[in-house]
Amino acid sequence: MGNRVLMLEHAVYSVISPEGCAAILWVMPPRRRRRRRPCATTAPELLRLGVIDGIVPEPVGGAHRDWDGAAARLRVVLRAQLAELKAKPREALITERYEKFRRMGAFEEASGPGAAGERSPAR
Repeated sequence: MGNRVLMLEHAVYSVISPEGCAAILWVMPPRRRRRRRPCATTAPELLRLGVIDGIVPEPVGGAHRDWDGAAARLRVVLRAQLAELKAKPREALITERYEKFRRMGAFEEASGPGAAGERSPAR
């Protein structure tokens, strides 16, 4: 648990495969094939969805090719994040963290068949 969740630029965040995610969200096999994309776990997608709070840029070629460069970039981002958090009162940090994790997973269903956000009925 933390007030901030950061992710390297080219990292993938996943506890389940896109196919497994689609199988849970959409019961009907034809929809699964069409709907794998909403299960995207890339840093930009997770930032857009509010799952992570920031993206740490990687050196050219990726963090795995330049460990020192990646560590230097991470150091800059972590210091900035920690300085911001350190300036906040303890109660504000607790409240922000609670609200952040309560918002995760909240969504609105779009109306109409095949609309974005479509979910299958609960099993």
